[in-house]
Amino acid sequence: MHMADALISPAVGGAMLAATAGMVLHGAKKLKEDMDDRVVPLMGVLGAFIFAAQMINFTIPATGSSGHIGGGMILAVLLGSNAAFLVMASVLTIQTLFFADGGLLALGCNIINLAFFSCFMAYPLIYKKIAGKDPNRNRILIGSIAASIASLQMGAFGVVLETWLSGVSEIPFTSFLLLMQPIHLAIGIVEGLVTAAVVTFVWKARPEILELTGSSASIRSTSMKKVLVGFAVFAAVIGGTLSWFASANPDGLEWSIYRAAGKEELKAPETRLHALFAKIQEKAAFLPGYSFKGNDSVKSDGKEVRVESGKDEAWGSVNAGTSLSGLIGGATTLLLAFFIGWFLRKLQNRS
Repeated sequence: MHMADALISPAVGGAMLAATAGMVLHGAKKLKEDMDDRVVPLMGVLGAFIFAAQMINFTIPATGSSGHIGGGMILAVLLGSNAAFLVMASVLTIQTLFFADGGLLALGCNIINLAFFSCFMAYPLIYKKIAGKDPNRNRILIGSIAASIASLQMGAFGVVLETWLSGVSEIPFTSFLLLMQPIHLAIGIVEGLVTAAVVTFVWKARPEILELTGSSASIRSTSMKKVLVGFAVFAAVIGGTLSWFASANPDGLEWSIYRAAGKEELKAPETRLHALFAKIQEKAAFLPGYSFKGNDSVKSDGKEVRVESGKDEAWGSVNAGTSLSGLIGGATTLLLAFFIGWFLRKLQNRS
């Protein structure tokens, strides 16, 4: 559900970037007030894990489409809303700048659609109400599925609304909406199951993390070595090898665009701002589409949307570009998320 700049006008893109910047500053301020030392490494490894997990597109049967988890709900449950939002913003920024996954002008839209709705809406209003302060396996499962579906539905509607408000594409609002919501319902169910599995793993390994998420209580006495090592290994294995087995079908957004617009390619408007952001992204993205530059298998980038069936691509074949992307992207996200947490912790100690 990473929007390309071809869908967004400068006015909408600029407004969403400004709104996102305000949310980042607010989240950083709130996190600084009650942050614990042990949250810092957890932010790093979870950021790397979510980056890698988003590389795995799974096929949605009988549609010719695919989807991937957003990860915002996993982060919110394990870190709390503010830390989760900052980590998701880090993941999406790195994907956009270095891998051309989503448009640079559309970055604010993508952060709101994939991070805000999950971290600040679905998590506190749905997951916490269901799982509560005394989680068990069933509550975690039900809460994860309900909250993931809700966050994906809100995010999908956000994409449709932002595209319609921009008015730079020929995609009909009603058709786009009727395609986006059902396909992301299916994706939301899968994300809910994955979220429940991940949260249950942490609940069994260190239940104290779930008990203290979002509170001001200290977790200094809680050893998180098992959790940290587990997520670091998962991130490396998923990004380095399992990413080869991602579905080659267009994702839910690309599939919906093709069905609604009847076009395999949507180009960004020829405005100065679109051209500027496209040039910056072109210079920064050293592994566009999670592959080496010039690779014909790249299906989409931040500047335009190109929909291909992917049926001619080998499934499960070794791809050095994909592996390198997964490992470098995960490591970069880990460092950025860790740095954000460390920096906020330093500011907290000085105040």
